[in-house]
Amino acid sequence: MEKSKTSTPQSEKSWTTDLKAQSSWQIFKVMSELVEGFEKLNKIGPSVSIFGSARTIPGDRYYEMTVDLAKKLTEEGYGVITGGGPGIMEAANKGAFESGGKSVGLNIDLPFEQEPNQFIDYDKLITFKYFFCRKVMFVKYAQAFILMPGGFGTMDEFFECLTLIQTHKIDRFPIICIGKDYWEGLLNWMSGVMMQHFNNIHPQDMELISLVETVDEAVEIIREYYQKEHPLKPNF
Repeated sequence: MEKSKTSTPQSEKSWTTDLKAQSSWQIFKVMSELVEGFEKLNKIGPSVSIFGSARTIPGDRYYEMTVDLAKKLTEEGYGVITGGGPGIMEAANKGAFESGGKSVGLNIDLPFEQEPNQFIDYDKLITFKYFFCRKVMFVKYAQAFILMPGGFGTMDEFFECLTLIQTHKIDRFPIICIGKDYWEGLLNWMSGVMMQHFNNIHPQDMELISLVETVDEAVEIIREYYQKEHPLKPNF
């Protein structure tokens, strides 16, 4: 008996055709975002990416610390890269802008329309549609990651960078968490549960992270790291 041929539903054919066309256009959009990011950030030189909550308001201790941090980083010769929005991002751009340093904002197009803050250099503002393109820029040109208290986005960048260094996809560079009252619980859990109890990470992985309480400690870690024959260069 001849086996009947399985036919493809018309709706599935249409779905496949539409998906192919859409995917082709998406490839060009992704390429354009990467090209724009590379062209603009190639000109900036060594920089530090700073992360933290968009909900932190002026006058908050961590907001004011971030302004001071960005000023001191620009005095060391670094540009400052942020996600371009309010809160900690605004504070970092403000510190860099007020001290005459390079102030970069990698904004993201979101449904609730995140607006870029006013302290980004006009020629150093890039708005992304795709999170993954934006994340490439945060990492490629950063000589260090500094993390202030933040939410899911901050955690995303934190663990993304740890993963890239752990798997040797990028070279090691300083990852600094500021604020023991915020970060200590998470780091204790990583050490006690992830590492010791479940053996899911190696003790050396925890050495990738520095926990500090002050801006000066963070700046000193970066200064010492690059004085010890670590070259200033893009990460990939």
